[in-house]
Amino acid sequence: MVEVKRRQNEGVESFLRRFSRRVQQSGVLIQARKIRFHSRKKNRRKRREEAKRRNELMKERERLIKLGEIDEMADTSNSRRRSRY
Repeated sequence: MVEVKRRQNEGVESFLRRFSRRVQQSGVLIQARKIRFHSRKKNRRKRREEAKRRNELMKERERLIKLGEIDEMADTSNSRRRSRY
């Protein structure tokens, strides 16, 4: 924990500069970013279920392409509209 007290006759700008320097040197911000963006590892069962789901979707997409119901060159990764599968 960083504690900075304002000195007598110290301006707000210099106090703020001193405070921000102490916070950066302490590593508090780096630790906060690590905690904020940390994602927990998924367990084995969850990973397998997701892989199985991806395979099913891929097979269904290939089937629809063969039937001609969707365009083979259509980019579905970032489009807002969903295809029929």
